[in-house]
Amino acid sequence: MTEGIRRLLTLVTVFLVMFATVYLIRNGTGGIRQWLGNKDSDSNYQPEDFTLPDKPPLELSDVELLTRLNDEYAMLTDAVVPSVVSIDTNKLEPQRIFDGFGRQHLRTVPTQGQGSGVIVSHEGHVVTNHHVVAGKPKIRVTMYDGQVFTAEVIGEDLILDIAVLKIEGGGPFQPIKFGDSDQVRRGQIAFAFGNPFGLGETVTQGIISAVERSLSDTQRDLIQTDAAINPGNSGGPLVNLQGEIIGINSAIYRPDDRVNSGFQGVGFSIPSNDVKEALITILKRGRLIRGYLGVQMDPNPIAKASLGYDGPGVVVGSVSEDSPAEKAGLQAGDVIVSYDREVTDNLGTLFNLVQRSRVDEEVLIEVWRDGEVLGMKARITARKANHGQRSKPVPQSSAPEGEELLSAIGVQVRDLDPVDGKAGLQGVVVAGISRGGLAERRLVVGDLIEAVNQTAVKTSEEFYRYLAASAPKQPTDLRVLRQSERIRVMLPPLLPDAAEGVELPQESVDDSTSGR
Repeated sequence: MTEGIRRLLTLVTVFLVMFATVYLIRNGTGGIRQWLGNKDSDSNYQPEDFTLPDKPPLELSDVELLTRLNDEYAMLTDAVVPSVVSIDTNKLEPQRIFDGFGRQHLRTVPTQGQGSGVIVSHEGHVVTNHHVVAGKPKIRVTMYDGQVFTAEVIGEDLILDIAVLKIEGGGPFQPIKFGDSDQVRRGQIAFAFGNPFGLGETVTQGIISAVERSLSDTQRDLIQTDAAINPGNSGGPLVNLQGEIIGINSAIYRPDDRVNSGFQGVGFSIPSNDVKEALITILKRGRLIRGYLGVQMDPNPIAKASLGYDGPGVVVGSVSEDSPAEKAGLQAGDVIVSYDREVTDNLGTLFNLVQRSRVDEEVLIEVWRDGEVLGMKARITARKANHGQRSKPVPQSSAPEGEELLSAIGVQVRDLDPVDGKAGLQGVVVAGISRGGLAERRLVVGDLIEAVNQTAVKTSEEFYRYLAASAPKQPTDLRVLRQSERIRVMLPPLLPDAAEGVELPQESVDDSTSGR
């Protein structure tokens, strides 16, 4: 045997001894027996004696009421699920990347989203949340039986946060009837349907916790429920015991800034009566019809003080001729203290109250004038294209011009929800962009505007005031938070003649939002 072979055998022997020693230390003698193939432990095992019960603790006859309730829950679910759809969206978004030399490049990456919807017509119209499909050019609808169709957005309501889709092809469809959300009471049983986390159609059961809940003064009242509403449930229906839609699931409340925290027992749904009204208007008229009052407000922060008034309210800058406001007796220089018995402490509140008014509805408006509070009744009309072309100006000439400039810029904002505030955010959210305005192609719906010309803004009223002061004479610098990235948006100055014929109510108190 050569010297090389002896050395190799010695090394192998040392390795095996060391391996056996380590294995023994870690596993003990039982491990050695198992390693050597010892099966004594299995061969010596004695099976345990056991007897499983063959009868339930209670017979169905003992719980007849619960049995019927159980069967009826299942029957209701079977009746509703065929009308619930899963919505998948897809769009390309820009993303900044850095190469190996530290240079920044932009590339487009596909982003996907998921939500739920409910079929509300035999022709295949689907109601969902606006935020589920906003800005998403490609929309797919998956039925309960797995069929997949494309869908098109035919109308939307930014304030309600709903969108109306039309399924392309397929049918016949099984729609669900709208119930009367005005009859919903606290304590009633409710069921939330949807597609949480993309798992497929699911149902959760709870009760109505509260009605007329509002997360901010920029939206209508919501229904609160403890039926679990998780990510992906947005746009699904909240139904009553008859399977009627009493709400469209919209939001959940998170008590802290943990964006991925789960359901906390507080969910919100848009009342079915509001949804049905918007749906019918969109389907019949092709666009959303908003109430029209016919006043333009004075954003000057010292306007109330110059009138000798220091209470809550908003100052009327001018009144459009032949408008509901003029017929009711409103005048330039009036301070609107309340609208339909609700205090109007800022421009945003008045804007939303007018938005909520139904056409031909008579509302009580209280105004402060020369030291007296006067009550006036105005009959709201639908806004028309020529509304506001003529108005009676405020005596101090220039005040309404700033409002017309805001309208020409063409951006509508809303205050942050309390949930966003708890997450440490501050600013106003872009709720709409008017076609042809300066904001078009510069701002997008969902942007969070944090500052105007380096001045932080906290409310929509502050934003409009700063913008009106800046836009006519200089470029306006906006600090914007867009998809977790802070950017600067520069609006060019608005020439005085660019505002001719433009009226603020389109963006402030008399908005008429297009359905497309």
